[in-house]
Amino acid sequence: MKYKILLIGALASVFISLNAHYNNLNGQSGGINVITTAVPFLMIGPDARAGGLGDGGVASSADANSMHWNPAKYVRATEKQGFAISYTPWLRNLVNDINLAYVSYFNRIDRMNAIGFSLTYFTLGEIQFTDQNGQSLGYFKPNEFSIDGTYSRLLSDNLSLAVAGRFIYSNLTAGQNVQGVQTTAGISVAADIALYWEKDVDWFKTMDARFAWGVNISNIGNKISYTGSNIARNFIPTNFRFGPRLTLDLDDYNSLSFQLDINKLLVPTPPIYLTDSSGNRIPDPGNSNKNVILKGMDPDVGVIQGMIQSWYDAPGGFSEELREFNLAFGAEYWYNHLFSVRAGYFWEDKTKGARQYVTLGVGLRYNVFGLDFSYLIPTSGVENPLQNTLRFSLFFNFGNAKTTKTTTPNG
Repeated sequence: MKYKILLIGALASVFISLNAHYNNLNGQSGGINVITTAVPFLMIGPDARAGGLGDGGVASSADANSMHWNPAKYVRATEKQGFAISYTPWLRNLVNDINLAYVSYFNRIDRMNAIGFSLTYFTLGEIQFTDQNGQSLGYFKPNEFSIDGTYSRLLSDNLSLAVAGRFIYSNLTAGQNVQGVQTTAGISVAADIALYWEKDVDWFKTMDARFAWGVNISNIGNKISYTGSNIARNFIPTNFRFGPRLTLDLDDYNSLSFQLDINKLLVPTPPIYLTDSSGNRIPDPGNSNKNVILKGMDPDVGVIQGMIQSWYDAPGGFSEELREFNLAFGAEYWYNHLFSVRAGYFWEDKTKGARQYVTLGVGLRYNVFGLDFSYLIPTSGVENPLQNTLRFSLFFNFGNAKTTKTTTPNG
């Protein structure tokens, strides 16, 4: 009961703070100040199950796609091995050749250890390059991908830890010369650190329940450049994700889960620069490569400093820092571990991207096979690349793993 009271109090504090701030937003002077990074494809939810849960999954039950959300869950999987293929069309209302493909695999070696691998591939379709006179320079298919590997270990009956490594490759220009600058493919390496905790709880007299929480700091890695120069280097989307899940076993055949993901990018917030009467930034007298900052902090810092600074560098102060958190709510119903229905909601402040949408999904499991679908419905009036698009994931699960006292059905 003590943990339940602490959980409810913490969540209530977050919701009250965010709601109070949002209601007073119109009376503040802060405007739109979106944080941007290189290789944003790393933040796209790759699988249809999470896609039906509001694009959240840091504390959902383990499956083959846990690499993206929280690799520490792998050691809590109820299967010995799992393999999944996911496909997400992108901007389907405009073109038909931009998509995200995701392949993942895990192996629970024994009760204490698990490993996992994944490949994320994002293609932007075919693009024709032209010079300043409109003459064709040829066709190219820009693409980006990441290759991931993780090791997950059980630290106690309830707590697990994972570390992951990631190689990132982004080729958007095929080496074209842009405004006199020779471009190159961007390359980076990154790491994730994740925790997952799960336990049976007796909060309800009439039914069994399980409570879980997860934390994942992902994409901790060096900046990326597309020119081969150290001058124009961009942060990759280092992200802090945490949240809880509560699963209720209604009876022997029916279960219902509720989960929440809270996210914050751990990269510097763009400052407000001092400008002249024409709106041009005023150069810093002490450094010709920089401009005078009116509010906020210098974003040209190292990766670790940027992660630390991201908690307090917003030019709008603490109120703007609160706006940099986005929320993903999800609910999942399972019947006899064979059929599921999902719904979710994603919320992002209107000054930080304004992504707000409802998600719906269904899942099927039969023997070693599984199939998930999800659909997204925008609610903020802002166009979403995934609207009117059906995402799907195909699962293959093999064998039953030796589990700890607390287990959660995969799915």
